[in-house]
Amino acid sequence: MKKQNNWSVLIGAAFLMASSAIGPGFLTQTAVFTAQLGASFGFVILLSVLLDAIAQLNIWRIIAIADKPAQDIANQVFPGLGYFISFLVFLGGMAFNIGNIAGAGLGLNVLFGVSVGQGAIMSAIVAIGIFIYKESGKAMDLFAKCMGCLKIGLALYVAYVSSPPLGEAAIRAVNPTQFSFTAVLTIVGGTVGGYITFAGAHRLLDAGISGQENLPVVNRGAISAIGLASVMRLLLFIAALGVITAGGKLDPANPASSVFKLAAGQPGYKLFGVIIWAAGISSVVGSAYTSVSFIKSFHPMILKRNREIIIAFIVVSCCIFLAIGKPVNILLAVGAINGFILPIALGVMLIAAYRLKIVGGYKQPLWLTILGIIVVGTMTWMSIGAIAQMLGH
Repeated sequence: MKKQNNWSVLIGAAFLMASSAIGPGFLTQTAVFTAQLGASFGFVILLSVLLDAIAQLNIWRIIAIADKPAQDIANQVFPGLGYFISFLVFLGGMAFNIGNIAGAGLGLNVLFGVSVGQGAIMSAIVAIGIFIYKESGKAMDLFAKCMGCLKIGLALYVAYVSSPPLGEAAIRAVNPTQFSFTAVLTIVGGTVGGYITFAGAHRLLDAGISGQENLPVVNRGAISAIGLASVMRLLLFIAALGVITAGGKLDPANPASSVFKLAAGQPGYKLFGVIIWAAGISSVVGSAYTSVSFIKSFHPMILKRNREIIIAFIVVSCCIFLAIGKPVNILLAVGAINGFILPIALGVMLIAAYRLKIVGGYKQPLWLTILGIIVVGTMTWMSIGAIAQMLGH
């Protein structure tokens, strides 16, 4: 593959993963936890960036070395385990997609006054159009890049106009006064949990970027993806903090839209429409592509009909949303569920890194393995802590 084309796919994969992470749930989670924890949420973001980067580097590298999708690696570690992980990821991806379509529908409702249901159908048609196109891989990369840049640009503007207390945010990022297990679990789950961390890795695999010689490229892609998602999280946090510090009260029914409306008035509310549509539609594309990539190696017919199954996945998600209405708490809940999936998926990848039949003569750096084990332990501990917190309420 030519170097220029290689670079284009790499950036596309990074944006696909980041766009998959920056969905409507991402906007909702960031606003909710900023309201709960104030400036101390900066510490949660910092901690989650470290956990995200370690998890993603381990997973992307092992998939590239094995030159196989995650489910096939898991089946080689323990027969049947790949099917179990695929089931969890596919189910989580479907649940996320219902929320993504709801978010895209809400965006068109804010912008053009169409009903959320009509907006969802229109958005689903746009997403399907990307996969109908013959060069769908290139179209998906370009779409992910455009939507990613749009979201970051608009968030930067709202962060600027909300006049946030940057000094306090910086201090609390290293010296928090509040902490929440659920916040860390949900934020990490919403950034690299479930299907999200595999979105970019499976995209690179499909584009033929694998093997030890491509590890520097894979490393850059993994870190770039986390960097993009983290910049967006930081901008949204700063914008929400500015609004809350100024005495603004977020609407519990739609906390993310309140941030934009209180920071920049009616134009800000319209900007929210653009940003949640961009977040929703790009996450629909990333979620559908990655969820189906988890089952396509199980049967030749699935591989042959890959495009049709992705389109069916989007149609079914849209139909479920139209049947049940906007799932208000699903966006927060699914982030936490994806956080539970992460230690299982990462744990399996760490075992795979030391199986000769999977990675051949490749030696995984010891420091990366040790940090990966710490992330698995931390996420498992936080999962138990979050469940205890939920039961305590």
